[in-house]
Parts: sequence; structure tokens; C-alpha cells
Amino acid sequence: MMRIEIATIERQLYSGEAEAVVAPGLEGQFTVLPHHTYLIAGLGHGELVVRHGGTEDAFAIHGGLMQVRPDRVIVLADVAEAAHEIDLQRAQAARKRAAEWIQHAANGPESAQAETALRRSLVRLQVARRRAPKQHPKGRSEED
Repeated sequence: MMRIEIATIERQLYSGEAEAVVAPGLEGQFTVLPHHTYLIAGLGHGELVVRHGGTEDAFAIHGGLMQVRPDRVIVLADVAEAAHEIDLQRAQAARKRAAEWIQHAANGPESAQAETALRRSLVRLQVARRRAPKQHPKGRSEED
């Protein structure tokens, strides 16, 4: 086991033990296990997953750094949100606004900001949908 802390400049999102951490690196997804060698890695946009005790906690991550030690992982994210905090309707509305913003910004000075907003909204939607309770044919969730 290893200790993991996930925080933004505004708040701490997670603090606990983990068997593995799967993170969105700048060059692709990577996994950290206990006793990993020392590492500092840049984080991109994507889903960060903390595995512990047969369960997973997921977070939408948008940039930041990860410091890895053999017994500890510290994630300092630019922007992060726990999967259970993501409101699917708000995320869909944000995606729609970002797509409209891209159309209006074209190649102007705001186009990079619009693309970042779209990327963030798509990650939030992906994490929220992937982590939503699965519905069985009779309308009951797996948690029932």
C-alpha cells in the first residue's frame, strides 16, 4: 500500500491508502504501484483512478503535477473534481457552451481557451458517465 493525496490550490480532494494509481500523463496514461521509483510527472487532461480494497475512486483531472515516492503519491492538480461531484446535466451544458465558443472564436485569440474548455467538459462527461451506476434491464442499479 501507499499513501495518496490529491489536491488543488483550493482544496484537498482525497487522502488515503492505495494499491495503485492510474493517471493521465502528458504522453499518455501511466500506473503507479507501491515501491515505485521516485518520479515527478506532468499531468494532462483525463481520468485519474485510485484503486484500493477492491474499489476505485475516480477524478477528472485537468493538468498539474504528480510526485511519486516509493510509499507516497502527491497529486497537485490545476483543476480536479471527484467523479461523484460531477453533475451530468451541468457537464453537458458546459460542453455545448464550449462547442459554441469554439465556433465563434474560430482562429482568434480566444480559440485556445475555447478548446481547453471543450477538453475539460469532455473529460468531465467521460468520467461521470463511466462512473455512473449501471442500470439493469428492470431499471435497478447495481447498488440496489
